[in-house]
Amino acid sequence: MLILGIESSCDETGIALYDTDAGGVLLSHALHSQVPMHQEYGGVVPELASRDHIRRVVPLLRKVIADSGRSLNELDAIAYTQGPGLAGALLVGAAFAEGLACSLGIPSVPVHHLEGHLLSPLLSRRPPAFPFIALLVSGGHSQLMQVGGIGQYQLLGETLDDAAGEAFDKTAKLLGLPYPGGPALAELAEHGQADAVKLPRPMLHSGDLDFSFSGLKTAVLTKVRAIGSPDAQQRADIARGFQDAIVEVLVKKSMRAVKESGLERLVVAGGVGANRELRRHLDAQAANAGISVYYPEFEFCTDNGAMIALAGALRLQAGATLKPAGAFAVRARWPLAELTA
Repeated sequence: MLILGIESSCDETGIALYDTDAGGVLLSHALHSQVPMHQEYGGVVPELASRDHIRRVVPLLRKVIADSGRSLNELDAIAYTQGPGLAGALLVGAAFAEGLACSLGIPSVPVHHLEGHLLSPLLSRRPPAFPFIALLVSGGHSQLMQVGGIGQYQLLGETLDDAAGEAFDKTAKLLGLPYPGGPALAELAEHGQADAVKLPRPMLHSGDLDFSFSGLKTAVLTKVRAIGSPDAQQRADIARGFQDAIVEVLVKKSMRAVKESGLERLVVAGGVGANRELRRHLDAQAANAGISVYYPEFEFCTDNGAMIALAGALRLQAGATLKPAGAFAVRARWPLAELTA
């Protein structure tokens, strides 16, 4: 089957073409990031995001089709992000996908955005096998899941307030860093001194697998106010202390989840999964425990059409019921645990 994937849940427009032949091949993909547009406002402006998706989706589709050497008439199905995400942004991708599928007389496959992230490591050169524990860490989500197969997801723990990526962005703003704050803070932290700034490790010893990062952000705010106007080194030290705190919590809770499950594989996905310090500590801890850790390629850590095309293809291969293109709905809020096999 030849599957087109369309992603438009927030501030990236992604299109990809995936072929299930020969074990699955990503033929081509293209991505447009809206970061430069939203930087002026310090965050994503939903209405601007929706309008930009409208401008980008057709040119990106044409590029993907041209790069693949295939044609629209060869498509067997179109997968698109149904949710969760910004309602207006989701509607752009969903309406375009359903309209295109209807015009071609092929079925559409609504996909859960987080399922796309969860399965994105399967696109890597070293894909994991089921079952595994998954750490989903992004701007909107921080969850630990036990994954038995396609649609077999058991929630083990999640954030009770801010997600890890959200905490990165908010803390970066406190330090005067530009949007998007996560990568900027991680870069600044490289110049900080270890243990120069002590920050709490929220819920590290809570006895469960849940997270909480709002208090950590508040602790940074208290440090900044106490200093007054931190200089360059003080800002770097605070960034280092913040990143070290989040990484320690994520790593220890992930290792605990793997140990309690009795499994030997950990998958890390989502935008924060690209954080090099997180990867370094996870790799070290996993090696000591005899656990294998899997990541998506860096280009597939952020939102992208490839993971949506893959998720749609795997759903179809697993026997999902095809629906004719036409009526549709998007889901701005949609717990991953509600998905079925």
